[in-house]
Amino acid sequence: MMNKNVILTCAVTGSGDSHLKHPGIPSTPKQIADSAIEAAKAGAAIVHLHVREADGTPSRRLEYYEEAVDLIRQSKTDVIINLTTGMGGDYVEHPDDPTIFGPGSDMVTPAERVKHIQKIKPEICTLDCGSFNYKTTAYLATYAMLKESARLITEAGVKAEIEAFELGHIWQAKELIREGYLPASTMFQLCMGIPFGAESTSRNLVAMMDALPQGAVWGAFGIGQDEYPMVAQAVINGGNARVGLEDNIYLEKGVFASNGQLVEKAVKLIETLGAKTLTPAEARKKLGLVK
Repeated sequence: MMNKNVILTCAVTGSGDSHLKHPGIPSTPKQIADSAIEAAKAGAAIVHLHVREADGTPSRRLEYYEEAVDLIRQSKTDVIINLTTGMGGDYVEHPDDPTIFGPGSDMVTPAERVKHIQKIKPEICTLDCGSFNYKTTAYLATYAMLKESARLITEAGVKAEIEAFELGHIWQAKELIREGYLPASTMFQLCMGIPFGAESTSRNLVAMMDALPQGAVWGAFGIGQDEYPMVAQAVINGGNARVGLEDNIYLEKGVFASNGQLVEKAVKLIETLGAKTLTPAEARKKLGLVK
């Protein structure tokens, strides 16, 4: 059944190499905060944040998270803040010995991956629920790591949003819920088209949707040219939606976007479908959050 009341998330900057492709990728804490505020004013109920160094390279510095979140909160912009916990799981193969971490690897403990969550206490944080391969690297999150991360997130009083890149990730998340590491109200984000997870197809979306716990609140996103087709498919199938420069850097072919423009385009599409986007206050009520 179609979702008539859509929670729209904006993923503001991500942790990829988009700063090498788009001259306006938010990088400093102030740029990230300003872009998050722009997205909120355009209609996003949630902003999903990573942080970067000033030169655009991905970072996980606690002080950058603190500065960006403080700037958003000080602006009195009513938006739900969702911080990543996905940094610190990157394996790069060593050219001479695949049994050791190569240059560019970044592997830390679950406690290190979530320390900014414990300190800042956003309303939501993501949990990438399992390992998977990219073309030249891998993201590592063993089940033991996931249990510890989930425990720390839950103890901090923060709602976890499972980022599921394939069906096995949903299975692991359900097991974490069954074993009591995550609450039954845990949210799910279906991440479509990220190599090499689930390809961004309608059938894959439905298969992942059907694997979710009964009654779960969920959303989905596609990357690149699949961003807006996936907005439509998620809403039509009863889910929420996500856009943002983490997922797609173009407003249209050859035209660089801002987060505000991507959100405005998504709002227009959702309204064209006959639905509406929720305000942050309405989204909090739907998700059971307390500001």
